[in-house]
Amino acid sequence: MNEERLLRRYQALMGAVPQSVWVMSPGGDVTVLSGGGIAEKLWTPGFDTSWMDAVHPKDRDWFQRAWRRATRQRSPLDTIVRVRLDGAADRFRHIKIIAAPVVDEDGEVEFIGTATDAEEHWRARMREKLLARMAAVPAAHDLSEAFLTTAAAVVPELADAVAIFRVVDDVEAGARPPGVPAAASPERVGLAPGLPSLPPLDADFVLGPVARRAIVSQEARLLVFPSDGPPGEGLSDASVRWLREARATGMALLPVVVDGRTVALATIATCRGNPPPDEADLSLLRDIFQQMSGPLRRTMELQSIRGKALALQQSFLAAPPSVDGLTITALYHPADSAAEVGGDWYDAVRLSADALALSIGDIAGHDLNAAMAMGRVNSILRGLAYDSGPAADPAITLSRLDRIVQALDSPSMVTAVHALLCRQAPGGWRIALSNAGHPPPLLIPADAPSRYLHGLTAPDPPLCVTDNLARTTLHADLRAGDTLVFYTDGLVETPDTDIGDNLRRLRERTDAPARRSLPLHSLVRGLLPPLHHRRDDIAIIALRARPDS
Repeated sequence: MNEERLLRRYQALMGAVPQSVWVMSPGGDVTVLSGGGIAEKLWTPGFDTSWMDAVHPKDRDWFQRAWRRATRQRSPLDTIVRVRLDGAADRFRHIKIIAAPVVDEDGEVEFIGTATDAEEHWRARMREKLLARMAAVPAAHDLSEAFLTTAAAVVPELADAVAIFRVVDDVEAGARPPGVPAAASPERVGLAPGLPSLPPLDADFVLGPVARRAIVSQEARLLVFPSDGPPGEGLSDASVRWLREARATGMALLPVVVDGRTVALATIATCRGNPPPDEADLSLLRDIFQQMSGPLRRTMELQSIRGKALALQQSFLAAPPSVDGLTITALYHPADSAAEVGGDWYDAVRLSADALALSIGDIAGHDLNAAMAMGRVNSILRGLAYDSGPAADPAITLSRLDRIVQALDSPSMVTAVHALLCRQAPGGWRIALSNAGHPPPLLIPADAPSRYLHGLTAPDPPLCVTDNLARTTLHADLRAGDTLVFYTDGLVETPDTDIGDNLRRLRERTDAPARRSLPLHSLVRGLLPPLHHRRDDIAIIALRARPDS
């Protein structure tokens, strides 16, 4: 009688608790004692299947390891795992499973456990986790870095593949029909291990109609593919080929909108037979990518400013003049796509048939103001050089420039080298130069080791640091076949290195190319460090004396 009463109490309790209660026998048979607490009915295995088949494919390996460890150690198990829902092979729900071992009188171990709906709890935790990863986006220097951070945040937890396409304005692709947005190659791609790489895209690649509609409507789209793979219509041919190779089951399309304009399209795919994303996944992905709007706005503003500064800077860097008896080449390289534009410049002014004024310099700062200040200083020096003529003293010209700039402007520190070259017979040139705190020019003789042109003491101080300074002029000869290289500090200054060592290495690197009589432009480009080492802007102007014809 007491046992029946206890059983009724137990059954009443099991019907009231917000969870399912189950027992697993030593042989692995599961008996559900109470089926409450789960929002949707879970799939039940048949005679030829096991409960492990109900676990999400992505969770199956680690869950099997955890379960084996619990049974081997006879220890409790407490975890959250995705379990298949009844009636659909590709629908799952996060379930919290707590199981404890019970040893019977024969020493056999069975497990009794509970299963509780944890979908909302898991999504709240995952949202917090992914948004924490997105905290690095505001520090991105450019859009590619921002996209990389975002793609890495969702792979592999929410997706197997993420490709983010930057949307190009219609005006940039006149061959497309009106209203058809284009997209560049993927800015950044995140791929789970084992997936094929994305193929290179043609320069005229255009996203498919479904993606274009998502861009125009600015609404997220969810695509679930049939068992035989994505259909051929609606998606670009390149996308369909890759999705089929990756065994994609579904894809989410998420427009990234900044100030009412779609600036990118994120394509997020589940692959290798994994269940496709559902509406809940899409909602979470939408929250994640929505976090990009503010940081992307700031990044795009910085890129716009940088682009204007670069355009302004390039407008002041005129092509060197043509001078009989001299080969002249010049180049300017920003540090990289993540760096701001600095105030580096070079200039060459033909004063007469037999005279040339040449200058190179750097204004402290890396922004639009530095580029504008560079333009002003360069223009003033160019005017002073032309007005002073070939007989001028470069030290006096730099002193005049210093007084004018300090009187008219409030610039940051300026380093510069100003030189005059006057023709000497036969086929040589006389050099006079003044150095205001700048790296010394490099002279590469045709038949001797390279050497720097500097005095016995340190160079004169930069401009705009002191008044009434007596500057000095150095003299040297440029013979037929000799090369003279002027450069900014980005060529020889890198973090955590000694500039003296770098200057020595630069001089040594020029000797072998000079002996091979490389063309001047090839020699200059060979001086550039690898792209990933370019931490600062680099400007170079070089000239080589040609023998008299």
